[in-house]
Amino acid sequence: MQKFWKYLLLSPAVCGVMLFFHPAAFAGETSGKSEINQPQVSANPDAKTQIMGQVTSVSQFSDVQPTDWAFQALQSLVERYGCIAGYPNSTYRGNRALTRYEFAAGLNACLDRVNELIATATGDLVNKQDLATLQKLQEDFSAELATLRGRVDAVEAKTAELEANQFSTTTKLQGQVVAVVSDVLSGNTVNGEEITDENTTLGVRARIELVTSFTGQDTLFTRIQANNILSPNIGTPEGNLFFAGDGTTNASIDALFYRFPLGEKTEVVAIANAGAADDLTSTVNLFDGDGAFGALSTFGTRNPIYNQINGAGLGVTHEFGEKLALSLGYLSGTANDPTPNNGLFNGSYGALAQLTVKPSDRITIGLTYINSYNQPLLTGSNAATFQDIAIIQGLREEEVAFSSNSYGIQASIGITDNIVLGGWAGYTNSQSLRGNRGEVDIWNYAVTLGFPDLGKEGNLAGIIAGVEPRVTSSNIAGLDSDPDTSYHLEGFYQYKLTDNITITPGVIWLTSPDHNNDNDDVVIGTLRTTFSF
Repeated sequence: MQKFWKYLLLSPAVCGVMLFFHPAAFAGETSGKSEINQPQVSANPDAKTQIMGQVTSVSQFSDVQPTDWAFQALQSLVERYGCIAGYPNSTYRGNRALTRYEFAAGLNACLDRVNELIATATGDLVNKQDLATLQKLQEDFSAELATLRGRVDAVEAKTAELEANQFSTTTKLQGQVVAVVSDVLSGNTVNGEEITDENTTLGVRARIELVTSFTGQDTLFTRIQANNILSPNIGTPEGNLFFAGDGTTNASIDALFYRFPLGEKTEVVAIANAGAADDLTSTVNLFDGDGAFGALSTFGTRNPIYNQINGAGLGVTHEFGEKLALSLGYLSGTANDPTPNNGLFNGSYGALAQLTVKPSDRITIGLTYINSYNQPLLTGSNAATFQDIAIIQGLREEEVAFSSNSYGIQASIGITDNIVLGGWAGYTNSQSLRGNRGEVDIWNYAVTLGFPDLGKEGNLAGIIAGVEPRVTSSNIAGLDSDPDTSYHLEGFYQYKLTDNITITPGVIWLTSPDHNNDNDDVVIGTLRTTFSF
């Protein structure tokens, strides 16, 4: 370093070169480490990656004064060479330390500027003493410059290889496999019928997803799925597994939508098929991992009123600042069916409006309204559905008509970074529009407790306690109220084995299934393994 200081003192211009090197001028590490290829720009946490651009006067720097010992050198570098820049807040930060790699990078930049001046017939601005000093410095730092060039060449080679072998310039390919082992651990009869499906099962849900962006702000999402997982058949929809499929290995396009911004505050999503509420808005539940993560059951994943909206349609979300957002959406379950009483507007549909409020970083509240037509109701088998009533009345399937109005409130409160309290309540009023007219009231609610990063970062433990949809009142003949109350208790522990493999054991306990105290309690055991790539 002795000869370094010797050359530094030879010329004011060289001193100016030294002052030119600030953390925004290059992407090198600014601590004692010499990893020039690291992404950090500065050890200073408020440093920006942008620079303020070429300055024409030293007075533009708020922290450089005429009394500073290097003022003349800095002024000379600005006026004679024009190769100096500063931070966006008009500061220079000349007292910052720099590494030898940083010095080499800055020196090379200044030499390029000198060569440019010479090439444009302004070489008279550069005197021989400066050139000799810069040449000597270049020779002394030749090893660092060579290392820097080598690293740049290596980066260029890797970039060229990636470009030559990439899948697409606009599309990212990703995938997921969910393997599930499940069994009914206890419980014999439900509604007087013996539970016969008590064998241990193994099923798999496999997904291939293409995520495409044409502008960098939009997303075209295409998902192909095969799913042969089946929920245990216990005679009631209670305790159903969210990731269950149709029991076959047939692959099909499971989701297709295009999401794009409409201004700075508004986002639009056009859904071609298999749309759900979580494609339109936030379900405000820490455990909503779409079956691959979080809760195991359909009930524990999100408020059941959300299940009344699915299909193809359109959604819009507008943000009123950082604490308030309004989501509107319309999805039809028969959008592609041209037969009578079907289609985009005449068949089954769900229309959603939700106000999502975030009073703080730890608290989120969702206020939801859903109007639906001919959408299935997730009620126990003891209370017949409208389709069952239509059959009793001798109506054809296409003559079934009922509408529902659902109201929900969801909340998530981060008590600490590792404890999250949540829950929801949902109310649905459904009316029969043909045959034996009447209406029913259906309630559901739950309280959740989550423990993120329990054991290690990426883990999640969860407890869910609540009541699945229960018919509390009905004036339709043949559709009775549920006589009792069944409680849903669920616990799981999501363990992150690696960045790509997660294992989740869990238990679902149903007391008085189907809201009937005459039924045996049912316990369902599940082991889910998720592979992501």
